[in-house]
Amino acid sequence: MMAVDNVPVLKVMSDIELEEMFAQQKLQRGMFWRLLPLLRPVRHFVLGSILAEVLLVSFVFLRPYFIEQVIDHGLIRSVAGAYSLDTHLIAWALLGMTISWAGRFGLAGVSQYLSGSAAIRVLNSLRVSVFNHVQHLSVGYFDRTKSGRIVSRIDRDVDSLEPLMIQGPPELLSALLRSFVAGVLLWLISPVLFLSLASIIPLLLGATWLFKKLAQSNYARVAENRARFTAHLVETVAGVRMIKQTVQEESNRARYRALIQDFIQSLIRNTLMAGWFTHFTSILTTLGMMLLLVFGGREVALGHISFGQLAASMFYVFMFLGPLQELGDLFERYINGVASAQRIFLLLDTKPEIRDKEQVLPFEHVRGDVEFRDVVFAYNPLAATPVIRHLDLKIPAGEVLAIVGPTGHGKSTLVQLLTRFYEVQAGAVLIDGKDVKDIAQRDLRSHVGVVLQDNVLFSGTIFENLQLANPEASEQDFINAAQALGVHDIISRLPHGYHTEVGALGSHLSHGQRQLVCLVRAYLADPAILILDEATSAVDIQTERKIQHALRRLCEGRTAIIIAHRLATIRDADRIAVIRQGQVVEQGTHDVLMQQSGHYAALYHAYEQGQEF
Repeated sequence: MMAVDNVPVLKVMSDIELEEMFAQQKLQRGMFWRLLPLLRPVRHFVLGSILAEVLLVSFVFLRPYFIEQVIDHGLIRSVAGAYSLDTHLIAWALLGMTISWAGRFGLAGVSQYLSGSAAIRVLNSLRVSVFNHVQHLSVGYFDRTKSGRIVSRIDRDVDSLEPLMIQGPPELLSALLRSFVAGVLLWLISPVLFLSLASIIPLLLGATWLFKKLAQSNYARVAENRARFTAHLVETVAGVRMIKQTVQEESNRARYRALIQDFIQSLIRNTLMAGWFTHFTSILTTLGMMLLLVFGGREVALGHISFGQLAASMFYVFMFLGPLQELGDLFERYINGVASAQRIFLLLDTKPEIRDKEQVLPFEHVRGDVEFRDVVFAYNPLAATPVIRHLDLKIPAGEVLAIVGPTGHGKSTLVQLLTRFYEVQAGAVLIDGKDVKDIAQRDLRSHVGVVLQDNVLFSGTIFENLQLANPEASEQDFINAAQALGVHDIISRLPHGYHTEVGALGSHLSHGQRQLVCLVRAYLADPAILILDEATSAVDIQTERKIQHALRRLCEGRTAIIIAHRLATIRDADRIAVIRQGQVVEQGTHDVLMQQSGHYAALYHAYEQGQEF
């Protein structure tokens, strides 16, 4: 679990326990009634696939009928006792066999096309639904959840549902139809043969129950271990620079190998405990053939059935018992798919911690008055000491306020509360006298701009990243904004200017270049309230001057809250507030606070001497 500010460390919990805590409910075992509605939009494809399977089964049963007719009636005995072939019957039988084979292959293709089309639609719709749900979850969920686990849910777990939801129902119906029709035909040929095979059914039902019981928990463990190494892989890709910089490739590889080993062991354990089912059904099929030969031979000897009927019965036995061997694969798909579905729905059941009220206040013409009124907040509500403790702070519209203080004392937390990424446990955060809880999150954040130390640029061009702030703006609008901030010359000198690819997370640009692009993006959004959280750190002096010029232009005419460690950058602020232990301990201009020789003066002297504070 990530630590934010001085969040206390919680007891160690498994990933699933954490997800259950976020969802505020246990992992559900019964998934059938939750999966069924997903098929409603593609019910025509599913029904078409089922109809194709029914017709396919009917073609399958034509073959033993033709064989029976050829054996019993294909030889014609003359009056003299000689035998001759009934070429007319044999020709029709061969034609019928050809048509049945062609129909079987044709219908199999139709069934695959329909089920595949349904699969694409259902899975893509589910992916979009999960993605949309994830976007609406509160920031706190992402602070406490590994990104790789979320990726695993949307990608691998959704893929695992295809065999269960799309391929499974038609194949299961086909297997049941073949067994049922074969059983009926066997009964019509000889009740003795049917009853001899029916004695195997109790063994099948018992084995099926045992297989499901053993496999269900094992497949859940396999899916969980797969999600763990996927999460580690995603985090490794995201943090590859840090791994290389700290020379941790070997230890990281060992960690990944250990996760893969856990996955392999759970997979082997699952195979050992569940792999016997297919072999057991093969034994049942062999036993069924033995019973057929014994009882069928007796029935032929007694004249109760013909040789042709016995030959057809052999096909019916395979069709009656053959699906038993398919049940192992079908159950494997079912259990694997259910294990994935349980995790997907656990994610979908996770509700946003921050939710808008049914009736929200209008929030259009914002002046920019900000007030923190007796605010109390802790990332962990059970913590003995909250991060913010009865904090009071008023920021008039248009004022530039700098917030300083030691690391971990709640400065950045105020940003989280003002943007309503987290909610206060007591007190209130107000804008223009309105509690932010009474304002729709979308409206609130459209009027509050944030520029962080490590801003995010998405893969694409600078032009495309700027469009996030104003999709309707033209390239000339972007140039005008950059010129207003005094950074157009830096962007224009890039290889392709505003159409330069920034790379993943802006990796093709320097840190300073990324900050300048983000400042232009904030300028285009034109927020009434601007928050600059460590926006000038980790850049060179020349770039810092550019950023400082851009910041002064950006802060004009709006409320600005600046959080900075480099105290020289906030000397010109209208007011400076010092935060210690989650409280405002000093307020005033730079000169006034220096004269007081209090906390701010101590921080400033420590900064001048290059010390940590």
